[in-house]
Amino acid sequence: MHRSLLLSAGIALAAMLAVPAISLAQPATILSPVEVDAPKPRVSTPARQPSSANHRRVTPRMAAPVAVASGIGSNNPAANVAQLPVSAASEKNIGGAEVNARPLSRPAEALEVAPGLIITQHSGDGKANQYFLRGVNLDHGTDLAISIDGMPVNMRTHGHGQGYADMNFLIPELISVVNVRKGPYYADEGDFSSVGAIHVSLIDSVAKTMASITSGSFGYNRAFGVTSGKAGDGNLLVAAEAQIYNGPWDDPDKLKKLNAVVRYSQGTPESNFSLTGMAYANRWNSTDQVPLRAINSGQIGLYGALDPSDGGNAERFSISGRYRDSDSTGASKLDFYAIKSRLNLWNNFTFFLSDPVNGDQFHQYDDRVLGGINASHTFKGTVGGFRTETEIGVQSRYDDIRVALGNTVRREFPSTTRSDLVKEASASIFVQNTTWWTDWLRSNVGWRGDYYNASVNSLFNAANSGTANATIGSPKAGLVVGPFAKTELFINAGEGFHSNDARGVTIKESPSDGSPVDASPFLVKTRGAEVGLRTKLIPGLSSSIALFTLESASEILFVGDAGDTEGSRPSRRIGFEWTNDYRPVSWLSLEADLAMTRARFRGSNADQAAAYAELDGYPASQIGNAPGNFIPGAPNMIASAGIRLGEAKGWFGALRYRYFGPRPLTEDAAFISPATGLLNGQVGYRIDNGWRVQLDAFNILNSRSDQITYAYGSLLKTDSLFAACFPTGGGAPSAPAAVCQTGIMDRILHPVEPLALRVTVAGAF
Repeated sequence: MHRSLLLSAGIALAAMLAVPAISLAQPATILSPVEVDAPKPRVSTPARQPSSANHRRVTPRMAAPVAVASGIGSNNPAANVAQLPVSAASEKNIGGAEVNARPLSRPAEALEVAPGLIITQHSGDGKANQYFLRGVNLDHGTDLAISIDGMPVNMRTHGHGQGYADMNFLIPELISVVNVRKGPYYADEGDFSSVGAIHVSLIDSVAKTMASITSGSFGYNRAFGVTSGKAGDGNLLVAAEAQIYNGPWDDPDKLKKLNAVVRYSQGTPESNFSLTGMAYANRWNSTDQVPLRAINSGQIGLYGALDPSDGGNAERFSISGRYRDSDSTGASKLDFYAIKSRLNLWNNFTFFLSDPVNGDQFHQYDDRVLGGINASHTFKGTVGGFRTETEIGVQSRYDDIRVALGNTVRREFPSTTRSDLVKEASASIFVQNTTWWTDWLRSNVGWRGDYYNASVNSLFNAANSGTANATIGSPKAGLVVGPFAKTELFINAGEGFHSNDARGVTIKESPSDGSPVDASPFLVKTRGAEVGLRTKLIPGLSSSIALFTLESASEILFVGDAGDTEGSRPSRRIGFEWTNDYRPVSWLSLEADLAMTRARFRGSNADQAAAYAELDGYPASQIGNAPGNFIPGAPNMIASAGIRLGEAKGWFGALRYRYFGPRPLTEDAAFISPATGLLNGQVGYRIDNGWRVQLDAFNILNSRSDQITYAYGSLLKTDSLFAACFPTGGGAPSAPAAVCQTGIMDRILHPVEPLALRVTVAGAF
C-alpha cells in the first residue's frame, strides 16, 4: 500500500505540473456583489425565482451497477444504496458508480442524476452553474441546497448571487452516494432547500490506485489520480486532478483548474469518523451571453464575445469532519466544517447601455471565511406499543464576508459602486418523529426553528450599514401508506424559507444614485405539498410519480450588478414528475424521466404597467415589458432518457438524451426561449487487469440551440437607438430617458457547445 500511496502522490504531482501555475492575486481595488446573470433589466423581472418545492421517503431499488465508467472500487459510508430510506415519492438515492456511468462534460452535471434537474452554464467553466428544477430558475443555487459530506456549498450574501453554489471543486470519481430530496418537507433541511436539497457523500477508500488521462476537442485535457492505504487504525485517501480547457469560443476560455483531496477515515458502518481536506484553484476567461441581433447581423459569430475581457478566478480551501455512531437504542450524527473561499468575476451583460464610451463591464468580489456545525441524536424506542424514532438536532453557521461591486474597463477599476463587510450568523433547532402505526402505515412529523442575525458595514455609504435579525418556524408532516403489491403512497406537506442577501435587508439608498430603496425581509416563507406513488410491481422496473405544488411569499432579489434590491410578487407552481428505472437484466439499464410545471406570479404589477406605458412609441424597447403573470426563466418541461449496456468487464456503452423545454423570458411571454435537446454518448472497453479505454461524445447531433437564454434590454454601438441616446457631439438625446435606460429588448443567449469528443485512458494498479 505504501507503494500505491507514493504512486498516487507522483500522479498528483504530475497532474499539477501539467497545468501552468495559477495566479489568483487579489486585485488592488475590492469591489462587490450579487446578481441574476441576466443584469437588472429596467422593467421586467430577470431570470430568477422564488423557492419551490418537494421532498422524500420510500425504499428505492438500485440494481447491480451497469457499465461503471469510473472503474473505482470503493468502500463508502453508504455502500448498500438500495437500503437507504426515503420518505417521499420524489426522494432518490444514487450510488457513485451510477453517477460516473454517465458522460459528464462538467463536474456539476453529476447532480443531474436528480430527476427533473437541468444544470447548464452561461459563462466560463470556472463560474458556478445555473440550475433549473420544478419550474424554478434557481440561478446559481437559490433554493437548491447542496452539500458535500455535510459541508454546505451554497453561499449566502454572496458577491454574485444569493445561494451561489460552485461545484467546480467536486471530483466526480470520489462520489459515494447522492441523496436527492425535493420540497420543504424535511425538518433537518433549512435555508436554500425549498425546491430541493442534494447531499453528496464521498468515498473513504479505493480498492486499487487509479490514474486517468483525458484529452479531447477544443483543448480539453485532464489528469486524475486517486489512491488509499492503511494509516494507523484507519484509511488515508489522496486524490488530485488538473484540467485545462479552451472551449469552442473565438476567445478561448484558457481555463486552468487544480483540485486536491486528502481524507482520513476509520470505523465501521455503525460507528465511524472521517476528516477531509480540500483545495481548489481555478482561472478562466469567459464568453458570456450575447444578443441575438449581434449574431444575426454578423457583428460576431455564434461563438464570439462582445467583451473578451470577461472572466474570473476562484479558490477554495476547506476542512470538514463527520462522525456517526448508532446502535439499537439510538444514533448520533455530527458534521463540522471550516471554509475559506475567494472569487473575482468580470461580466458585461448590457454592453453600452450605461457607459457609451467604456462599456458596462463590472467586477464582483467575494472573500469569506465560514464555519459551522450540524449535530443530532435519534432516539429509538416504542411509545404505546408503537415503534418510533425521534431525531433532535441543532445546526449553526457563521460567515465573515467581504463583498464588493465596481465598474471596470477590461478588468481595470475606474470606480467602485459599493464595498461591504458582512457578518452573518444563524442557529437552528429541529425535531422530527417517525412512528410505525402498522406494518403498512407510518407518519413523519417535524418542526424546525431558525434564527438569523447579520451586521453590514457599508464602507462607502454609512446609510446602508446596519444590523438585522429574524426568526421563522417551519412545520413539516408526511404519511407513508404501504407497501401493497410492492407499491407505496406518500403524502407530504411543509413550510420552508429562504434567506435574502443581508445587504438588501439593511439597504436604504441606491449605491448608484442615492435614491431611496425599499429593504428586503430577511427570511421569506415558502409552502409546499406533494402526493406520490412509488412502485416495483413490474419485475426490474422502479417507477414513481409525484404531484407537487409550491408557493413563495415573495421574490425579492439583491441585484449584484446594481448593488440594490428588486422585488417581485408572490408565486405559485404546480406540476408533476414521473421517474422510471428499468433493469431487466444485469447488462441493460433503461431510464426515462419527465417533469412538467405551471409557474405563475400571483397578483398584479402596477409598476410594470406604468413602465410599459413610458416606453410607448418605441416598440424595440417596449416589447417584452408589458404586465403579465409569467415567471421569467421558469421551465414548463424537462425530460431525459438513457440507455446503458455492458457488464463489469468488456465492452460498455451509453446514450443519454436531455430535453430542456421552452421558457417564458419576460412576464408577458413576448420572448420565449427555444427548446434545447442534447444527445450525449459513451463507448468503452474494460480489461480484466483494471485498465479502461473510453470515448465520450457530447452533443452528438451537433445542436445549435441555446445553452441558456434570457431577454432584457441592452445597447450596442451598431444599434440605431445608440445614436439617438448618445448623439455625437454631446447633443441632447432624441429618445426619452426611459427608452435609453431600457435599451433594445432582445433574446440574449449562450450557445450550446458543438459536437465534442473526449478519450480517456485509465489504469488501476
